[in-house]
Amino acid sequence: MNLKLVSIVYIFCICGISCTASNEDTSVLPEGFVDATQRSTHTNNWAVLVDASRFWFNYRHVANVLSIYRSVKRLGIPDSQIILMIADDMACNARNPRPGQVYNNANQHINVYGDDVEVDYRGYEVTVENFVRLLTGRTQNGTARSKKLLSDAGSNVLIYLTGHGGDGFLKFQDSEEITSQELADGIQQMWEKKRYNELFFMVDTCQAASLYEKFSSPNVLAVASSLVGQDSLSHHVDPSIGVYMIDRYTYYALEFLEKVQPFSTRTIGDFLQVCPKRVCISTVGVRKDLYRRDPHKVPITDFFGAIRPTRVSTDRINVTLANESDFIADPDEISANKRPFKIIMEPQFPSEFFK
Repeated sequence: MNLKLVSIVYIFCICGISCTASNEDTSVLPEGFVDATQRSTHTNNWAVLVDASRFWFNYRHVANVLSIYRSVKRLGIPDSQIILMIADDMACNARNPRPGQVYNNANQHINVYGDDVEVDYRGYEVTVENFVRLLTGRTQNGTARSKKLLSDAGSNVLIYLTGHGGDGFLKFQDSEEITSQELADGIQQMWEKKRYNELFFMVDTCQAASLYEKFSSPNVLAVASSLVGQDSLSHHVDPSIGVYMIDRYTYYALEFLEKVQPFSTRTIGDFLQVCPKRVCISTVGVRKDLYRRDPHKVPITDFFGAIRPTRVSTDRINVTLANESDFIADPDEISANKRPFKIIMEPQFPSEFFK
C-alpha cells in the first residue's frame, strides 16, 4: 500500500513539473498578437440567422437576415458553421423585377443574395419546432449535417432573429409564435449541454427587448432593436418594387459591419451603439448583466468573425521534402540549370503582427 502511495505521489510530482514547465513561455510574441489571443477562450464560431416572415410585403426581413449573413461570411465564418433560415424566397418571387437578386437599399449597391448563398431551412421548414430543435441539438433522425448546429463548449454563437413580434413573442410564418420563455429555455438547455462558450443574441422586431427578458443563462449578451412598447421601424422604400427594403436597426448595423475587417480593433461595445434613437427612432435595448466581459474590450470579430487555430512553436522544425521530381514537371531542368530547388508557399500566419 505504501509503495502504491509513493508511486502516485511521484507521478503527481512529475506531472506537476511538466505542466509548470509547459506553461512557462520563454518566447516573446508581438504585443498585438498576444492581446488577440488573450481576448477570448473560444475555439470556433457559429451563426444562426433566422427570418421568420413570409409574403412579399415582408421583403425587408429577408434583406435583414441576408445582410447579416453577408457580414459574418465576409469576416470568415464558413457556410458549414452558418445556419440560415429564410421563411420565403424573395429572390425567386414572381413580383421581383430582378430575379435571383435581393437588395437592402434602393440604390442597389449590394446584392445580398449573391451567387453563393446556402439556405439551410427554407419556406415551411422555418418553424418554431425546427428552430428549438436546432438550438438544443435535438434534430430529428435523418436531418442533414448541414442543418445541425454542431457547436460545443468552445463555441461563440451568434443568434440573429428578424420578423414580426410583440410583447414576449416572435411570429413564425404568421401561423405560430415562439415566446420569450421558450427562447430562454432553449438557451438554458444549450448552456447545460455545453453547446456554447459565449452567446450573442440579436433581434430586430417590434418590442424586441421583451424576447430576452427571461434569459438567465451565463455568458449571454443581448441586443434588441426596440424596447417593450416600441415599434421597430423600416428604413426606406424602393419605388420600383413597392416595398420597404430593410429595417432601420439592421441597416445601420450593416453599415457598421461593412467597415470591419478580420483584424479590426472595433469592439462589441462599439457595435451596441450603432443605431442611436435619432436615427433608429426606436430605442435600442441591451442586456449585459449575464455577460462576464466588458463589451468594450471584446473584439467585434469574436462573434461576427472566425478564428483559425494556431500553434506557435519556437523550436526548429525539420521538414523532409519529397523527391524534387514530384514538384518539377521536368526533373532535368534542375541539373541543366543547376539552380537550387525552392518551393514557395502562401503565408498562413498573421505576419503583420511582426512588422
